[in-house]
Amino acid sequence: MSELWYDVLDTSWGWIGVVGSPKGVRYTTLPEESPSQALEYLERFIRHELPDHRPGAFEGLRAQIDEYFAGERDQWDVVLDLDDSTEFFKRAWEACASIPKGETRTYRWLAEQAGRPAASRGAGQAMARNRVPIIIPCHRVIGSDGGLHGFAGPGLPLKARLLQHEAAQVRSTP
Repeated sequence: MSELWYDVLDTSWGWIGVVGSPKGVRYTTLPEESPSQALEYLERFIRHELPDHRPGAFEGLRAQIDEYFAGERDQWDVVLDLDDSTEFFKRAWEACASIPKGETRTYRWLAEQAGRPAASRGAGQAMARNRVPIIIPCHRVIGSDGGLHGFAGPGLPLKARLLQHEAAQVRSTP
Protein backbone atom coordinates (compact mmCIF):
# COMPACT_ATOMS: atom_id res chain seq x y z
CA MET A 1 0.00 0.00 0.00
CA SER A 2 1.37 3.40 -0.94
CA GLU A 3 1.97 6.06 1.67
CA LEU A 4 -1.33 6.87 3.34
CA TRP A 5 -2.37 8.63 6.54
CA TYR A 6 -5.62 9.24 8.39
CA ASP A 7 -7.35 11.41 10.91
CA VAL A 8 -10.83 11.61 12.42
CA LEU A 9 -12.62 14.94 12.24
CA ASP A 10 -15.09 16.10 14.88
CA THR A 11 -17.92 17.85 13.01
CA SER A 12 -21.28 19.25 14.04
CA TRP A 13 -22.94 16.16 12.49
CA GLY A 14 -20.59 13.55 13.93
CA TRP A 15 -17.16 12.06 13.47
CA ILE A 16 -15.76 11.69 9.94
CA GLY A 17 -12.77 9.49 9.17
CA VAL A 18 -10.44 10.59 6.38
CA VAL A 19 -7.56 8.86 4.60
CA GLY A 20 -5.19 10.83 2.41
CA SER A 21 -2.30 10.11 0.09
CA PRO A 22 0.33 12.31 -1.54
CA LYS A 23 -2.17 12.77 -4.42
CA GLY A 24 -5.15 13.85 -2.29
CA VAL A 25 -8.07 12.62 -0.20
CA ARG A 26 -8.65 8.94 -0.89
CA TYR A 27 -11.45 8.00 1.55
CA THR A 28 -13.92 9.65 3.90
CA THR A 29 -16.71 8.24 6.00
CA LEU A 30 -20.13 9.62 6.61
CA PRO A 31 -20.65 11.23 10.02
CA GLU A 32 -20.64 8.61 12.78
CA GLU A 33 -21.60 8.86 16.45
CA SER A 34 -18.08 8.30 17.78
CA PRO A 35 -14.47 8.39 16.60
CA SER A 36 -14.23 4.62 17.09
CA GLN A 37 -17.25 4.04 14.83
CA ALA A 38 -15.75 6.29 12.14
CA LEU A 39 -12.44 4.42 12.37
CA GLU A 40 -14.15 1.02 12.28
CA TYR A 41 -16.12 1.98 9.19
CA LEU A 42 -13.04 3.51 7.56
CA GLU A 43 -10.97 0.38 8.18
CA ARG A 44 -13.71 -1.84 6.71
CA PHE A 45 -13.99 0.45 3.71
CA ILE A 46 -10.27 0.58 2.89
CA ARG A 47 -9.91 -3.17 3.56
CA HIS A 48 -6.57 -2.64 5.27
CA GLU A 49 -5.38 -1.76 8.71
CA LEU A 50 -5.44 1.94 9.28
CA PRO A 51 -2.34 3.76 8.04
CA ASP A 52 -0.34 6.31 10.06
CA HIS A 53 -2.38 8.69 12.21
CA ARG A 54 -1.63 12.33 11.43
CA PRO A 55 -3.71 14.56 13.68
CA GLY A 56 -4.55 17.86 12.01
CA ALA A 57 -3.60 16.65 8.52
CA PHE A 58 -7.02 17.54 7.11
CA GLU A 59 -7.79 20.90 8.75
CA GLY A 60 -8.63 22.50 5.39
CA LEU A 61 -11.14 19.74 4.70
CA ARG A 62 -12.55 20.04 8.21
CA ALA A 63 -13.21 23.74 7.59
CA GLN A 64 -15.02 22.95 4.34
CA ILE A 65 -17.10 20.25 6.02
CA ASP A 66 -18.05 22.69 8.78
CA GLU A 67 -19.08 25.23 6.11
CA TYR A 68 -21.13 22.59 4.29
CA PHE A 69 -22.99 21.59 7.46
CA ALA A 70 -23.58 25.28 8.24
CA GLY A 71 -25.14 25.71 4.77
CA GLU A 72 -22.31 27.97 3.61
CA ARG A 73 -20.63 25.70 1.01
CA ASP A 74 -22.00 24.53 -2.34
CA GLN A 75 -18.76 23.40 -4.00
CA TRP A 76 -15.73 21.53 -2.69
CA ASP A 77 -12.13 22.59 -3.09
CA VAL A 78 -10.58 19.19 -2.38
CA VAL A 79 -8.07 17.22 -4.44
CA LEU A 80 -9.20 13.60 -4.60
CA ASP A 81 -7.09 10.49 -5.18
CA LEU A 82 -9.36 8.09 -7.06
CA ASP A 83 -6.76 6.83 -9.53
CA ASP A 84 -7.10 3.16 -8.63
CA SER A 85 -10.85 3.10 -9.42
CA THR A 86 -12.47 1.85 -12.61
CA GLU A 87 -13.11 4.33 -15.41
CA PHE A 88 -16.86 3.77 -15.14
CA PHE A 89 -16.85 4.48 -11.41
CA LYS A 90 -14.78 7.63 -11.94
CA ARG A 91 -17.21 8.86 -14.63
CA ALA A 92 -20.20 8.05 -12.40
CA TRP A 93 -18.60 9.89 -9.47
CA GLU A 94 -17.82 12.88 -11.69
CA ALA A 95 -21.44 12.96 -12.87
CA CYS A 96 -22.66 12.68 -9.29
CA ALA A 97 -20.44 15.58 -8.24
CA SER A 98 -22.16 17.72 -10.91
CA ILE A 99 -25.60 17.36 -9.27
CA PRO A 100 -26.43 20.76 -7.78
CA LYS A 101 -27.01 21.13 -4.06
CA GLY A 102 -30.68 20.70 -3.23
CA GLU A 103 -31.39 18.59 -6.34
CA THR A 104 -31.51 14.88 -7.03
CA ARG A 105 -30.96 12.62 -10.05
CA THR A 106 -31.75 8.97 -10.70
CA TYR A 107 -29.38 6.04 -11.04
CA ARG A 108 -30.47 5.86 -14.70
CA TRP A 109 -29.42 9.48 -15.24
CA LEU A 110 -26.11 8.71 -13.57
CA ALA A 111 -25.53 5.70 -15.84
CA GLU A 112 -26.32 7.80 -18.90
CA GLN A 113 -23.91 10.53 -17.81
CA ALA A 114 -21.21 7.93 -17.21
CA GLY A 115 -21.59 6.69 -20.79
CA ARG A 116 -23.43 3.43 -20.10
CA PRO A 117 -27.19 4.11 -20.32
CA ALA A 118 -28.16 0.51 -19.56
CA ALA A 119 -25.97 0.32 -16.45
CA SER A 120 -28.29 1.70 -13.76
CA ARG A 121 -27.24 -1.10 -11.41
CA GLY A 122 -23.60 -0.36 -12.15
CA ALA A 123 -24.28 3.28 -11.27
CA GLY A 124 -25.79 2.04 -8.02
CA GLN A 125 -22.63 0.06 -7.33
CA ALA A 126 -20.54 3.16 -8.02
CA MET A 127 -22.58 5.05 -5.41
CA ALA A 128 -22.35 2.14 -2.96
CA ARG A 129 -18.57 2.21 -3.35
CA ASN A 130 -18.27 5.99 -3.25
CA ARG A 131 -15.05 6.53 -1.34
CA VAL A 132 -15.67 10.17 -0.48
CA PRO A 133 -19.34 10.58 0.46
CA ILE A 134 -20.67 14.12 0.88
CA ILE A 135 -17.79 15.45 -1.27
CA ILE A 136 -19.14 13.22 -4.05
CA PRO A 137 -22.79 13.65 -3.03
CA CYS A 138 -24.16 10.14 -3.53
CA HIS A 139 -27.04 11.11 -1.24
CA ARG A 140 -28.39 13.12 -4.21
CA VAL A 141 -28.96 9.95 -6.25
CA ILE A 142 -32.38 8.36 -5.88
CA GLY A 143 -34.42 5.59 -7.46
CA SER A 144 -36.51 6.13 -10.58
CA ASP A 145 -39.56 5.81 -8.30
CA GLY A 146 -38.34 8.87 -6.37
CA GLY A 147 -37.49 6.74 -3.36
CA LEU A 148 -34.34 6.70 -1.32
CA HIS A 149 -32.31 3.56 -1.86
CA GLY A 150 -29.04 2.23 -0.51
CA PHE A 151 -26.89 4.38 1.70
CA ALA A 152 -23.87 3.17 3.63
CA GLY A 153 -22.81 4.01 7.14
CA PRO A 154 -25.69 5.44 9.18
CA GLY A 155 -28.16 4.51 6.41
CA LEU A 156 -31.22 6.01 4.79
CA PRO A 157 -32.16 8.32 7.70
CA LEU A 158 -28.87 10.19 7.14
CA LYS A 159 -29.48 10.31 3.37
CA ALA A 160 -32.89 11.87 4.02
CA ARG A 161 -31.39 14.29 6.56
CA LEU A 162 -28.69 15.42 4.10
CA LEU A 163 -31.28 16.00 1.36
CA GLN A 164 -33.52 17.95 3.74
CA HIS A 165 -30.55 20.01 4.92
CA GLU A 166 -29.57 20.90 1.36
CA ALA A 167 -33.13 21.67 0.26
CA ALA A 168 -33.58 23.99 3.24
CA GLN A 169 -30.36 25.80 2.37
CA VAL A 170 -31.33 26.20 -1.30
CA ARG A 171 -34.79 27.53 -0.38
CA SER A 172 -33.28 30.05 2.04
CA THR A 173 -30.79 31.41 -0.51
CA PRO A 174 -31.92 34.84 -1.81
